[in-house]
Amino acid sequence: MTTAEAVILAIVEGLTEFLPVSSTGHMILAEALLKVEQSSFSKVFIINIQFGAILSVVVLYWRRFFQSIDLYFKLFVAFIPAAVFGLLLNDYLDALLSSVTVVAISLIVGGVVLLFTDRIFHQQIADAVNDRDEIVVKEIDEFGIERKKEVLKKFRLGWMQAFIIGCFQCIAMIPGVSRSAATIIGGLTQKLNMKRAAEFSFLLAVPTITAAAGYKLLKGADAIRATDINLLLIGNVISFLVGLVAIKFFIGLITRYGLKFFGYYRILLGIIILIMMAKGYKMEI
Repeated sequence: MTTAEAVILAIVEGLTEFLPVSSTGHMILAEALLKVEQSSFSKVFIINIQFGAILSVVVLYWRRFFQSIDLYFKLFVAFIPAAVFGLLLNDYLDALLSSVTVVAISLIVGGVVLLFTDRIFHQQIADAVNDRDEIVVKEIDEFGIERKKEVLKKFRLGWMQAFIIGCFQCIAMIPGVSRSAATIIGGLTQKLNMKRAAEFSFLLAVPTITAAAGYKLLKGADAIRATDINLLLIGNVISFLVGLVAIKFFIGLITRYGLKFFGYYRILLGIIILIMMAKGYKMEI
């Protein structure tokens, strides 16, 4: 793998990891267009740069992680379904991952689902526009003077709601479905507005992707040579920086316009992949 290929793949990872467009589908397309030489390291690289993207969530939402230990328990509850099914179905899921046809069809079907999601949950999209992250509270200081300050609004989510969102996340084990799309829709079904559903999706990505990527990285660690370290560092830094921008852009867009633009994009990408396959392009992960 060349440095240029590593940079481009890291940009694709950072852009798509948290958007409801399937990072898997984009990685397949990017590798095919770049004609990246398939090797043990290239597979490890794709997995490793996810850590950079995950770090962008921690940086952007660090206040949430320090707000309450209750959040950690709810993230754990939401993580359980994916952990169980991931371990039980790991070999089967890896086999699905090798099917580009499955990815392309999932992209198209998922795109249609996003279009209907906007219609079904239109009120929760509208409610997100005026949902501020901070609220103003009054407090009395040590001199008895009343002061106002802004504090981070508490994330209101029940245990069962968290678990159900976690069950939705399992759908994303099908390549091309998109983890963020599945969990956002799961959040909407649990009465979260669009902004809070997306926020919980990002937070849930931290334990989920860290565990999944860490497990696969341990299995393929032998493929990493000393000369590859620079590529891994470059890839993680770029996916981190691009991830910061992508999350900010995504929250602003869906808060105002919903998911329909991503739905149209997914359908188009799925069709492009099918056309490329029909024309004989080699598309493998």
